[in-house]
Amino acid sequence: MAKNDGTQRKSREFIKNVLGEVPLTAELYWLIRNRSKGIQSRFSLADLDKHIPEIIQYLGENLVQEKPDKKVFVFATLHYWISHAALISSALAGLGYDVSLGYLPYHDWQNPVNRFDLRRQNLYAQSILKKLNPYVKTFSFLNVYAGYKTLPADLEQMAEQISRYDSQYTLQVETVDTDEPVYRMRLERNEDIARSALAWMTANKPDVVVIPNGTIQEFAVVYEVAKYLKIPVTTYEFGDQRQRVWIAQNDKVMEQNTDALWEAYHEKPLEKSELHKIHELFEARRKASIWKNFSRLWQRAPAKGVAEARKELGLDDERPVVLLATNVLGDSLTLGREVFTHTMEEWIVRTLQYFVGKPNAQLVIRVHPGEMLTHGQSMVDVIEHVVPDLPEHIHLIKPEDSTNTYDLIAAADLGLVYTTTVGLEMAMSGVPVIVVGDTHYAEKGFTIDPQSWVKYYKIIGSVLQDPDGYRLSDKEIELAWMYAYRFFFDFPRPIPWHLVRMWEDYDVNPLSKVLSGEGRKEYEMTFRYLAGEPLDWAAIRDGKERYSA
Repeated sequence: MAKNDGTQRKSREFIKNVLGEVPLTAELYWLIRNRSKGIQSRFSLADLDKHIPEIIQYLGENLVQEKPDKKVFVFATLHYWISHAALISSALAGLGYDVSLGYLPYHDWQNPVNRFDLRRQNLYAQSILKKLNPYVKTFSFLNVYAGYKTLPADLEQMAEQISRYDSQYTLQVETVDTDEPVYRMRLERNEDIARSALAWMTANKPDVVVIPNGTIQEFAVVYEVAKYLKIPVTTYEFGDQRQRVWIAQNDKVMEQNTDALWEAYHEKPLEKSELHKIHELFEARRKASIWKNFSRLWQRAPAKGVAEARKELGLDDERPVVLLATNVLGDSLTLGREVFTHTMEEWIVRTLQYFVGKPNAQLVIRVHPGEMLTHGQSMVDVIEHVVPDLPEHIHLIKPEDSTNTYDLIAAADLGLVYTTTVGLEMAMSGVPVIVVGDTHYAEKGFTIDPQSWVKYYKIIGSVLQDPDGYRLSDKEIELAWMYAYRFFFDFPRPIPWHLVRMWEDYDVNPLSKVLSGEGRKEYEMTFRYLAGEPLDWAAIRDGKERYSA
C-alpha cells in the first residue's frame, strides 16, 4: 500500500511539473477550483486575510497629510514572513511612507516545489495581498520579468556564497558539496531572485529596502542586491523576547553588530534597578526557568552547585578546569564568523588534540543542548571520531546530559567559545574567556580575542600556568554585566508583533492601537528605524528619540 502511495505521489508530481510549464493551466485551475475556497497548502495567509479589512478601514480613515518623502520597499518570502511583512508594511503606510511589498510565494526554503503548485500559490497570494492596495503596493517577484541576462560577477559570487550558507543552515553542516541537491536548488532560487530584484530595484529606485534576516536565503540575496545598487537597507530579526526586534541598518542583523550601542553606553554604569533586572535574568537562566517576556529555557536542568558538578564529572582541585562550549552547526549566528579558523569543527578538533597532550589540565567539552532539536552533524560524533577513547582529563558532556552549564562555569578557570552567549556569561562570572569566532561581545573589554592559532595556543598556555592571574578584574566583570544588560534589554527595540504568535500579538495590538497616540510613544521609532531613520543610540540613551505623537 505504501509503495502504491509513493508511486501515486510521484505520478502527481510528474503531472504537475508538466502542467506547470504549460501557460495558463494553473490560472484556469485556480479559477475553477480554488478561487472561492482558497488553497489546500502549507502556504497559508488565512489569518492575514481575516485582518486585512480592518487594516484597510483604519488606513482609509486615517490618511496622513504630511508624508515622509521616502519610498520604502519591503521584501519577504515564506508565508509567515510575508504575513509579518504585510503588517510592517501597513504600519509604515500608516505613518505616511510610500510602501511597496514584494514577495515570493514559497512555503519552504529547503525543498523544491513544482511549477504548477508554485503558480497556484502565487495566484492565492496575489488574491489576498492585492487587497492592501492602494495603501501598500504589493507584487510577486514571480511576475517580474528580469530577462535572461547574466548576473554581474559580484552578484554571481554572492549568490554562490549565500547558497553555501543556505546548505550549511539547512543540512547543519560546515562543509558543503556543491553537487548536493539542496545547494543546487538554493543556487537556482537565489540566482532567480537576484536577477528579478536587480531589475525591479533598478527600475523603481526605492529609497530604502527592508528585509528580514539578511544572511540566508532570498533575504540575503535581496540585501546584497540593494548593497550592490548602493540603496540603504535595513534588516531585522527576532530573538527570544516577545515584542522585541533586532534592527541593523546597512548591516546584516544576524551579525548582531553592537559597536554603536556599546560606544553610546559603555561609560554609563547600570542603575540599581537595571542591575537587579540583569541579575534576575541571569539567575533564571541558571535555574532553568522562563523569565518574564523571554520565551524559552536555556538549560534542561537547574543548577545543583559547583561541588556536585565536580563530583559527577570527577574533577579534581589540583588541575585547572577549561570549559569549551560549542555552538549548533548551521546556526545563522555562526555562519561566516571565522576569524582565524576555517570552521568551528576545525577549532574543536585542534583544541581537542592540543589538550590530549596536556594532562596537567582538565578539559570539559559542553556540546550545545540545542543539538537535540537538530538533524545535522553532532559535535559528539566529531569528538569521538578524533579521539574514540578520551583520556581521564577530558570530559564530554552530550546535548542530552542534564549537567547545568552554569555549574560548569562556576568550576571553570578558563573558557573557550566560538560565538555562544555562554562566553559572555563566563565573563560575567569572572572567568577569563578566549573567543574564537566573530561574535557580538568580542573586543568589548572583557574577553581575550586572538587573531591567529599561534596567539590562541600561547594564551591558553599562559592561563594554564597562572589561572588566578587571569581571573577578570572587578572592572572587567562590571563591564561584562553592563554589556549583558545593554545587549538583552536595549539592543532589541520594541515592536508590537513578534514573528512567533504574531496574530495573538495582533489581537492585543491591532494597527489602530499601534498607531494611536499611546501606541506611537512605544513603537513609532522602531518603524522609523526600519524605514531608515538613523538609529541613534545616544538619543535613545538620553531619552531624546523624536516622536510625532
